[in-house]
Amino acid sequence: MQYDPVKRRLGVVFNSTPALRKLFYRLLDLLLLRAWHIHKELRTWARGKRDRALMIYDAGAGFGQYSYWLSGFSSQWRITAIDVKEEQVADCNTFFQRIGRPQVRFEVGDVTTLTRPGAFELVVCVDVMEHILEDEAALRCYSTSLQPGGMLIISTPSDQGGSDVHGEEDGSFIEEHVRDGYNIHDLEAKLLRNGFSKVQARYSYGVPGKVSWRLSMKWPLLMLNASKLFFIILPFYYLVAYPIAFVLNWLDTHTRHATGTGLIVKAWK
Repeated sequence: MQYDPVKRRLGVVFNSTPALRKLFYRLLDLLLLRAWHIHKELRTWARGKRDRALMIYDAGAGFGQYSYWLSGFSSQWRITAIDVKEEQVADCNTFFQRIGRPQVRFEVGDVTTLTRPGAFELVVCVDVMEHILEDEAALRCYSTSLQPGGMLIISTPSDQGGSDVHGEEDGSFIEEHVRDGYNIHDLEAKLLRNGFSKVQARYSYGVPGKVSWRLSMKWPLLMLNASKLFFIILPFYYLVAYPIAFVLNWLDTHTRHATGTGLIVKAWK
């Protein structure tokens, strides 16, 4: 399935007013299980840091939902968000200016080449690595751009069924993915040989998460990709499906998984 056309349709709907865009971000935070996992880790990272002037890098920022969420913690945090899509970068800059958060700045850039040596205390990389062929180049750029002791956090599919691939005959559910998922040990090794001194990796999207993903993301995306008419049906679908997905998301984020279709990885310079 091609994800970008669906994202463009959603952007047209939710970019019309700041209130609708804020609603869109809130919906993403509720629906996307990876957001639950990332928010949990970032809350831990943020303890004791709200009154400090920090520099944060949102690498491959997409719609900008993580920059928005982080910018709500402290007006002293300066966030640089990078994405390759010029129109998306322009939309995000306009939105953050309109809501009075000039501390967030979006730029057009490539995460495999952009470096700001020693500039950042945190690099956030969510739903990005599976789109990059030259992944080790990106990891080197992240480590170069971090201060000593700074942290990188990654969310990406694993090779245990990530991208909805369960056998050699399966193709990725999202056609824009250049790899189906990472082996947890291979990704740890890549981080350690590209400038990081310590890595912690764990599985996400265990049994509860896999069911939730189908309910809250896979089936709705398939419907939206099939016809625009499903934009009308979707709110009624979520009235039934989301309470179940909510419970499953909570279970997934509060359980350690022996395996899972996603990875949450933290690495320190």
